[in-house]
Amino acid sequence: MRIPLGARAHAGTSVLLAVLTVAACLLVSGLPRTTQASFDEALRRALAAAPAVETDLTVVGEVAVREGELRERARFEAADRRWRGFLPATLRPLIRPDGHMSAKTVRTPVTGSSGTTFVNLGWLSDADRRVDWVAGRRPGAPSTTSVAGTTVPVIEVGVAEEATRTMGLRVGQTRALGDSTHTVVRIVGVFRAVDPGDRAWSHDQDILHVGHVVSQLGAEEFHTTTLMSDEGLAGLRSIGRNLTYRWILPLDERAVSAQDVQDVSAAVAEFRRWPAFERTGTTSYRVITGLSPLLGDFQGALSAAQTVMYLTLGGLLAVALGVIALGVRLLTDRMADTLAVARARGGSLRQVAAAGAALTALAVGPAALAGYALAFLLPGPAPPVVHAGPALVVVVAVAYAVTRVVLAHRTPLPERRDDVVAARPSARRLTSEALAVVLALAGVYLLRTRGLSGDARQDPFLLLIPVLLTVAAALVTMRCYPYPLRLLVRLSRSGRAAVPFLGLTRAARARSTGALPVLILLPALSVSVFAATIAEGIAATQLAASWQKVGAPIKLTSDVDIPADAIARVRDAAGVEQVALALTGRAQITATGERPLAIAVELEEWRRVVGDAPVELPTLSGSASALLSPGLGGRGTFEIMWLAPAELTTQGLIDSLPGFDPGGQFLLVPREVLPWPAANTLLIKGDAAPADLARLVPSATVETQERALAAIRADPLTGTVRTTLLVVTVALGLYALVAIALSLVVGAPERARAVSLLRTLGLSDRQAVRLTLLESLPLTVITALAGLALGLGLPAALGPGVDMSSYAGGLPVGDFPPGPLTPLALTAGLVLCALACAHAHHAAVRRRDLGAVLRVGDRT
Repeated sequence: MRIPLGARAHAGTSVLLAVLTVAACLLVSGLPRTTQASFDEALRRALAAAPAVETDLTVVGEVAVREGELRERARFEAADRRWRGFLPATLRPLIRPDGHMSAKTVRTPVTGSSGTTFVNLGWLSDADRRVDWVAGRRPGAPSTTSVAGTTVPVIEVGVAEEATRTMGLRVGQTRALGDSTHTVVRIVGVFRAVDPGDRAWSHDQDILHVGHVVSQLGAEEFHTTTLMSDEGLAGLRSIGRNLTYRWILPLDERAVSAQDVQDVSAAVAEFRRWPAFERTGTTSYRVITGLSPLLGDFQGALSAAQTVMYLTLGGLLAVALGVIALGVRLLTDRMADTLAVARARGGSLRQVAAAGAALTALAVGPAALAGYALAFLLPGPAPPVVHAGPALVVVVAVAYAVTRVVLAHRTPLPERRDDVVAARPSARRLTSEALAVVLALAGVYLLRTRGLSGDARQDPFLLLIPVLLTVAAALVTMRCYPYPLRLLVRLSRSGRAAVPFLGLTRAARARSTGALPVLILLPALSVSVFAATIAEGIAATQLAASWQKVGAPIKLTSDVDIPADAIARVRDAAGVEQVALALTGRAQITATGERPLAIAVELEEWRRVVGDAPVELPTLSGSASALLSPGLGGRGTFEIMWLAPAELTTQGLIDSLPGFDPGGQFLLVPREVLPWPAANTLLIKGDAAPADLARLVPSATVETQERALAAIRADPLTGTVRTTLLVVTVALGLYALVAIALSLVVGAPERARAVSLLRTLGLSDRQAVRLTLLESLPLTVITALAGLALGLGLPAALGPGVDMSSYAGGLPVGDFPPGPLTPLALTAGLVLCALACAHAHHAAVRRRDLGAVLRVGDRT
């Protein structure tokens, strides 16, 4: 067979197959790139939002004896190069070279201050870059002085502006430090940060700000850390004080990839173990970082996103391969007569199979390369699936073509009447299908019991369970759908009309032309319904989470009581419809001394503020009743001291309160408990501008439910999940429609011959359309119902494997109420497509010459 001639003869089918291949390869290669890019961006944002003290690696050295002291910058720099040499290979490209070093003392008291004032000694390697000197001068070299006959060093230091205001330190002052071993510091300058927002300051907040500590005995302590010069290191001693050295190895957030999270966590754990082997008698070392917990939290959110991605993209790939297989089937059916003639004239089975494979490869090969190339126009890295997807599409298409040709032309000119006798599946095929069903059910059980935490994240079997479950449901549907149709066939026998009997009989035949559409339609519908249901559940939970966070359309919170005239101005402001007052503060339970957070609120006014919003407010039955957090437990009747003594009766327990995040023990009481109408929180209904409300109450901060919802949705992972679910839903819906059309086209020759034969017996055009509908519509309807049921049941079936709370403001997305739009749109679309295809098929058959159709041996 001449391949170019065959390509020209079947150009239309080849073009259709090429278009399907381009779309499939673009989706399979493009979506993983965009999702991986969003995963990386989400990780980088999470790391950039965290304080540098948590993301960076800090090597801390504590001096034990005098020989371990470092008195020169060069020794610090040598130690820095040594620590970087210990970094595992995975961490080295992630650590920036612009770290800094420091030396600080801790709790160094000012002599004679009775332990209330502490001036610590500090040195920063990059102080010249990070601070500006606003008074005095930079510290210089140390000197010495005599104290009680003992020579002690005098170290020149600078102090922060805040220390001059809070602790009364001034340029020119001299302070003796220590209880027994003295060091004298001379304040020569005052500094401020060049950029207070520089993330590096999170390591050195003690230098930039004064620490204020109130001890249990009621005494106030003030702590500040000064800055000395490089020369001052020579006078810094460890005797009589706690001296620590730090080397900061800063993390480059832009260099971290979501694919490397587990490797980076393992490398951090390895790096933290090396100080155990570097202990000396002079200095002990340890590594401090919060990077591992941050990566662990991100991995939990990423695991849920990857679960959904595996399901949706895996289902999309399976459906795309099925639709391409339908296209290959159409191509091989169109080649059937030519290949049969070639086989009858002495062509070997290998030659015939090679011809079918070559034509298929000619259609899908260049198309796969085109789709693969188009995918690289999308941003993002290229995980292995980007390269493997197009190759898999080509291999499956060619392999299916070869299999079809070999099975159809094992013997020359075979005579088969699949439209008369239903095909019986082999025992081997039934066994393999039963095994697939058992594996899917076992996988669902494992996924619900083990989830996707820990090692389960790396188990490919658990990650592929959703796809396997959809395939298993398709196999069950494929085997079971003929039986109810056969029952209808028996019922239709008693009727006088022949069209229902003929149409249902053809639909009930368990032929391969019906099996492949089921294997395509059911995964397409189930995964698309699942994606739509998950998206709706996430959106609904995000809305609930925003209301849970704010508790009202607008919340105004002040650290001090809001004056009555300010409250009146808020009530009269433009756009304000309703205001509920609330007061929060620490109350003391008289019997136990506990100090929970007390919340007094106008509950009835609050209900009018929230209206029909998705938030549940508690109920208090009396003016002296109280709702307690579980940490306080049931107490019966008890007394509290809050503004004035009050006796309360426990009404019940509540876990949380919308708009208020106590974070510990709390109690809710009615405002009637208050001795006067104080308020520091306003819950507002309306569309007033937050900036206008902030001007009315300068001491307050304003939060809105709309801003909270926008912040939740702004997370890159959340946006990626929602976008991918939307794209997959649309793509699978289109694939389902294409599968219906192709299934009708694949069976068109036999259907056209049957309709033409019946037309000679008096079949009308309307009856022909009904016959086509009765043959194709039952399969579509049954598969649609099964797909919808599976799609709606997948979230519950997957259980803990799909924890989407990370994308819904922390609330569990446990309920997935299906909206009526999705099933109605899918069902209506499928029915309309089936009707349109039936009418199009009838119009095409009607134009055919009956004499040509009825010629013996004419299969076209």
